[in-house]
Amino acid sequence: MNRKRVAGLDGLRGLCALYVLLFHCWAYTFRGFPRYRGPEWLSWLGFGRLAVVLFLVLSGFSLAMTAARNGWRLGSLSRYARRRAWRILPAYWAALAFSLVIAWTVVRQPHSAEPNAESVVVYTLLLQDLIAGPTPNGAFWSIGVEVLLYGALPLLLVLCRRIGPAAMLAVVTVPVILIGFAVFDGSPPAGDNWLTPHLVPVFAAGVVAAGVVAAGDRFRRLPWVWLSVLAAVPVGILILHQGSRWMVDNYYWVDMAIAPAMTMFLLAVVSGRPAALIRLLDSRPLQRLGSFSYSLYLIHLPIVVVITQKLVIPRLGRGTASFTVATLLAGGLSLAGAWLFAKLFESPFQRHRSWAELKNAVWVVNDHRGQPPASEPVLVDAVPHRADG
Repeated sequence: MNRKRVAGLDGLRGLCALYVLLFHCWAYTFRGFPRYRGPEWLSWLGFGRLAVVLFLVLSGFSLAMTAARNGWRLGSLSRYARRRAWRILPAYWAALAFSLVIAWTVVRQPHSAEPNAESVVVYTLLLQDLIAGPTPNGAFWSIGVEVLLYGALPLLLVLCRRIGPAAMLAVVTVPVILIGFAVFDGSPPAGDNWLTPHLVPVFAAGVVAAGVVAAGDRFRRLPWVWLSVLAAVPVGILILHQGSRWMVDNYYWVDMAIAPAMTMFLLAVVSGRPAALIRLLDSRPLQRLGSFSYSLYLIHLPIVVVITQKLVIPRLGRGTASFTVATLLAGGLSLAGAWLFAKLFESPFQRHRSWAELKNAVWVVNDHRGQPPASEPVLVDAVPHRADG
């Protein structure tokens, strides 16, 4: 069953991926992140992690929407697993190969050793959130988390069906809060691994949003934008007061604290308000950007590292000039490369839902190449593109 496209979501994905790209250009061309020493007017770029949190909320919403409209029933687990693997793995594995080549032949990722054989196994199997090791691509941490959250989705839907979405959210959130205080005395350790447990409530918030939308059009009457602003203000004030170093050390709490604001903002977009924002998010350039946002997220960081570490910083040092040049060069190359990468490793797997379909499509194209057009056109691309897979 094709899911109805929601205006603005593709553009929102595209802006999130673009923001993460800018964040990395910013982080690698100024000294001291998270103790930022650059100009204040660029300090708004220091929240790349929160863009990934929004990605997770969007993912929970997109994956749960059909189930929410069907009594919280997912359907065949094997079919669900195949569809997720088909959507995620081809582009991910291609990006992994690209990242390994860059790390082995040009420059490794900052703050990481050169990837080794264990890295290849761990990242190929998407176990990076469970097993620490040298990384070929620092952005891949969230892909490992996302895959584990895919595995949690069927259980979340069972809980929604039996106790309701609000109770489900409480069931997965309260233990995380209790562990944060009881086990870690309010200061859970910061790190790059074992992030999935405290991000389950973030993903689950997106699932709850799907339930709100599926409940009917009454949700559109609520002022979701203003509710989102009200929810975001306390978190924003706390971050500004405590500083970026505190934020990085307390992602465990910040990720969960910002999730309600992001969820209500998502509901505002789905409700179609404010109309001016939806028109912007649904504009053709942002739709196009959203169509290859996954590819942009996957391949941008090796490109940024090569440009900053091998070209820009050795010549310009660190600062505003290097940030500007890195953004233009790495940003341009990342966008162009991601567009091409998506054409090769995303689009074919979105249009064709099995190896048989894909093989048949390639055969049809090759069979008709160079031949005069037939009286009846062959519909090679009959399945509409869906950015959320």
